[in-house]
Amino acid sequence: MSDAQITAQAPITIKKYANRRLYNTATSSYVTLDHLAQMVKEGADFVVYDAKTGEDITRSVLTQIIVEEESKGGQNLLPISFLRQLIGFYGDSLGGLVPRYLEYSMSAFSRNEQQMRQYMQNALDGLFPFKPFEEVSKQNAAFFESALKMFAPFYPQGDTGAVWSGQPAEEPRLEDLQAKIDQLQSQIEGLSKKK
Repeated sequence: MSDAQITAQAPITIKKYANRRLYNTATSSYVTLDHLAQMVKEGADFVVYDAKTGEDITRSVLTQIIVEEESKGGQNLLPISFLRQLIGFYGDSLGGLVPRYLEYSMSAFSRNEQQMRQYMQNALDGLFPFKPFEEVSKQNAAFFESALKMFAPFYPQGDTGAVWSGQPAEEPRLEDLQAKIDQLQSQIEGLSKKK
């Protein structure tokens, strides 16, 4: 592997100083959270370090970008019920499964998004391909519904749709949880094969 290939794959280093300024070492310039958000959208990989301690603070900076995007008032991607459920998993015995599950879910959603974009690009004379878009939307809805059902036995909602109270209905058994995960993975693979 050549030095150029190694350099191309290395993430850009961003340093955050005590005055909250962010410095892009690749361009030797100060950047804002908006610049970092644009870099994410463009697919640029970067790591943020605290300039004084050297600590990797990428997660907190990315979270800060999400908070700012959500507060802009335009498009909110995180429903309140989702945020409440996510907070409920902190410190929970199942909390360790959540990051891997969310990462897999977003990867599946991203693949479907690419397929939707291809349908739109291949449309003749600018006509919107309603049928394929509807099919992908239904698949996404079914996927997320299945995902929510996977946790339903352990985190039930009442008739009022109230969010989980913080206490599991019963102690989940590892075998039951593994069976639910296997079932969900089979459903996801089935949806992928249909495409």
